[in-house]
Amino acid sequence: MHLEEMLAFNRKFVAEKGYEAYETDSIPNKRMVIFTCMESRLIELLHRALNLQNGDVKMVKNAGAIIRKPFDSVMKSILVAVYKLQAEEITVIGHHDCGMSQVDINALTEEMSKRGIPDETLNALTHAGIDFEEEFHGFETVEESVQQSVQIIRKHPLLPSGVKVHGLVIDPGTGKVDVVTKDV
Repeated sequence: MHLEEMLAFNRKFVAEKGYEAYETDSIPNKRMVIFTCMESRLIELLHRALNLQNGDVKMVKNAGAIIRKPFDSVMKSILVAVYKLQAEEITVIGHHDCGMSQVDINALTEEMSKRGIPDETLNALTHAGIDFEEEFHGFETVEESVQQSVQIIRKHPLLPSGVKVHGLVIDPGTGKVDVVTKDV
């Protein structure tokens, strides 16, 4: 029923023209892409902690703010923001107390089984070359994870020179942000 509540709110929002307060174009005002975690505690906190308004940045999210492969969908989104949407800076923002830290692959696949994924499916994926450890492993420290993602972006063969790439960590309890690495 949560979806029905959201849709009812949306009908009222549109009818009352609530969107007018958020009108902007597709070019980010701050010429920045932020790549961060899908963490629900950051939905408003991250914006408030960094004074971000609607239209200021392009926001890309995934579990853990992790990039492992230079041509995955996150990197594609970042490159589109740079080449098509005039982004000049990229900021990776991880957070403390992340669910992706120290993921137990065995517990994860066990939960998949409990939730109805047949063992045959898991085995077939493994035999097809899907490495669950590679796909789902997390990280030891958020700072190391942010640094790894930053390095993949900085070294990307399609990233033009002059695009700055930074790495930050935010505390989801207080909003305090610490710099892991900063391009000058």
